[in-house]
Amino acid sequence: MKCSVVIRSFNEQKYLRLLLEGILKQTEKDIEIILVDSGSTDHTLAIAAEYPVQVVPILSADFTFGRALNKGIAVAQGDFIVIASAHVYPTDEYWIEKLLAPFQNPQVVLSYGRQIGNEITKFSEHQVFKKWFPEGISAVQDHPFCNNANAAIRKSLWELLPYDESLTGLEDLDWAKRALVLKHKLAYVSDAVIVHIHEETPQRILNRYRREAIAYRRIFPEATFSFADFLYLFPSNVLSDYYFAAKQGIFFRELSAIFVFRLMQFWGTYKGYQQKGEVSKLLKHRFYYPNKLKG
Repeated sequence: MKCSVVIRSFNEQKYLRLLLEGILKQTEKDIEIILVDSGSTDHTLAIAAEYPVQVVPILSADFTFGRALNKGIAVAQGDFIVIASAHVYPTDEYWIEKLLAPFQNPQVVLSYGRQIGNEITKFSEHQVFKKWFPEGISAVQDHPFCNNANAAIRKSLWELLPYDESLTGLEDLDWAKRALVLKHKLAYVSDAVIVHIHEETPQRILNRYRREAIAYRRIFPEATFSFADFLYLFPSNVLSDYYFAAKQGIFFRELSAIFVFRLMQFWGTYKGYQQKGEVSKLLKHRFYYPNKLKG
């Protein structure tokens, strides 16, 4: 089998069907779909049952991003593993074909594609996507930036380098960094596009950036983010977003949302960098499951 798609899910009923339908419409047909579910209490599993999906359960108490991926990839039969968040969906039928194309180069062990938002995506998130995933630029790269919401890896290298299960996030960045140390190559494919939807409260935005900052410090111990960095980056990004919102004629509509998003982004980053010692189970649960679980 050429390709296995591994999806991590928890209460993803809203967009999962769009993703599964999009996978089945791909030009690449030699595919299996694996859903690693960490205790969904909505209709996620019922939706998955309507499609040719293998469900791999993981206890919510055991969940980390890296552990969920390792469990899914361990049962995968594909030579290549496509990794997708359950709240993304492809924009066309060539997504997987384009994402796998760089593997024609035997040195490439990871590819990742462009991410965009939709009509409900926060303005500042649109700006983040534009910066992190530029349009019209596809290249082999020598830095570890990538993102597992829309990525693919060689399973043969994963067998030597499983994902770090102890990280609170950025397991993709850590894996890519270790792959580069071994002289492998990564590729960005701007034509392999998915819509990535974050419907987050301010607290969830803060949690996301906080846990990623904690992970970043683990991966790059020399990294710093001071209060002075917060005082510079928060207002400068707010002003940048205000400028582009004004150019689009939506300044007043987005005034408050931009301020709140950037505050949570950079305050969460600052808080993550101040984290001392190991992250408690309670804090990890808050990162991954912001709402109280049932059952």
